Amino acid sequence: MKPYRRRASTLAARRTLHRRGTQPKVVALGGGMGLSASLAALRRITGDLTAVVTVADDGGSSGRLREELGVLPPGDLRKALAALCGDDDWGQTWARVIQHRFQSKGEINGHAVGNLLIVALWEQLGDPVQALDLVGLLLGAQGRVLPMSAVPLELQALVKGHDPERPDDVDIVAGQATVALTPGEVQSVHLVPNDPPAVPEAVAAVLDADWVVLGPGSWFSSVIPHLLVPDLLDALVETKARKVLSLNLAPQPGETDGFSPQRHLEVLGRHAPKLALDVVLADEAAVPDRDSLADAAKRFGAAVELAPVARPDGSAKHDPELLAAAYDRIFRMHGRIGPWR
Repeated sequence: MKPYRRRASTLAARRTLHRRGTQPKVVALGGGMGLSASLAALRRITGDLTAVVTVADDGGSSGRLREELGVLPPGDLRKALAALCGDDDWGQTWARVIQHRFQSKGEINGHAVGNLLIVALWEQLGDPVQALDLVGLLLGAQGRVLPMSAVPLELQALVKGHDPERPDDVDIVAGQATVALTPGEVQSVHLVPNDPPAVPEAVAAVLDADWVVLGPGSWFSSVIPHLLVPDLLDALVETKARKVLSLNLAPQPGETDGFSPQRHLEVLGRHAPKLALDVVLADEAAVPDRDSLADAAKRFGAAVELAPVARPDGSAKHDPELLAAAYDRIFRMHGRIGPWR
């Protein structure tokens, strides 16, 4: 077996921001594949990176472990850790290992290795933050991963037309996995319990950041839930950090079907009317009405930055290097003068 070796990144932005003492402190909030895309980009331009992850997942391996053991759902935390693994052999090997899912005819079928590892350390240490730090150390993760709350949460949504036979009725739909694929129109979401405690380290990271990045990701089930944790929302309102909202490349079937880019902003504002933003980042090909998006962004006090951030294969997925270049440009153009500049 060939020895593991580490190799330098080729991204130009890394050469400029990765000097000792010159990198911004960045906190990225979200969950699932959207947060993973953002982290894969951000780790290319800063080594001072913290992910704050939703903990309302109730599907798949995470849902089974949550129901059986009463733990936080580990899946989105695992994905964030994998996204922070380096591009060298060590990092990419561990990223594949923790993402690996067992296939069997028994109870282990469908479980991800990383989920089991994280839960095992939670049970050993009794501290979710310490356990995640230890997993990150093992992986050589280029950043820190934190849950947004230390208690498992249930996501509930008010959905109009959830039952096609009652298109004007509004029903309560419970569970993140169900909300993400619900038919009908999601009106709003809330958490149960409705006043969950934030992880103190997450609040501290937001207050101490130079930049906070919210999104991309499933809008109602991964992005907005951060705004429903009171202490975390207060930190987002009070922090002196600049804030970027990163929009999705396309509406998500079920959850945001038919949503325009500006409508994403409108529903975000309804859930957090006191939240201000500095920049709204969108893929230039995904914005058919730039004036309407600019007007929606102005209500948050934000400027709109358009950039090619999608993969060139035409899929609705972010390209990590293009997204990194967009973040790098935003940090430089809109950043305050500080010790990292």
